[in-house]
Amino acid sequence: MRPFIIVNYAMSIDGKIALPNRKQMKISNEEDMARVHKLRNECDAVLVGIGTVLTDDPKLTVKEKYVSNPSNPLRVVLDSNFRTPDDAEILSKDSPTLIATTCKEIKQDNIEVIKCGKKTVNLNKLMDLLRKKGIKKLLVEGGETVIWEFLRQELVDEFYVFMAPFIIGGTTSPTAAGGKGASSPDDIIHMELSDAQRVGDGILLKFKPP
Repeated sequence: MRPFIIVNYAMSIDGKIALPNRKQMKISNEEDMARVHKLRNECDAVLVGIGTVLTDDPKLTVKEKYVSNPSNPLRVVLDSNFRTPDDAEILSKDSPTLIATTCKEIKQDNIEVIKCGKKTVNLNKLMDLLRKKGIKKLLVEGGETVIWEFLRQELVDEFYVFMAPFIIGGTTSPTAAGGKGASSPDDIIHMELSDAQRVGDGILLKFKPP
């Protein structure tokens, strides 16, 4: 049995999550930021890929600005070749961190590095391991390749999309789901809209698998 998995991201009206040069920008408004931090606080772990770590250097903790007496979740990084920098914010002592790789294992202080797959991290194996560690609810925050793999492998229970009221454009601007994508209409991943609500000047859409 695996954890309950939630994917969450913010995008522009045209489905972009960063600028054409892949530089990150703030897409969520303050109301959505508060929602995201409350969601993190409700989850046992939050997961990102190494691309997000290298590009954004996120801390993935819960800010007291949005949640009183926050409970920081376990931070999980998919990092097949162990490229996480020693000074990455995700390695701070604010919360424990688990790095899933294919090449080494280490355990020191608040950081644990585990082998979980051969060429790339085996998501199903990792989900089993997280469940055994007591992780019941997992929040996936990116990036685009990671989100695509969770969708492709049918490892998503809920899907939250915040849409900001602006357009980024650009053929090279990254979208929420990257990877190889669908090769034919038969490979398209279908979702069902279960809720829609206004959040400040944007809109929050909630989807579930059919």
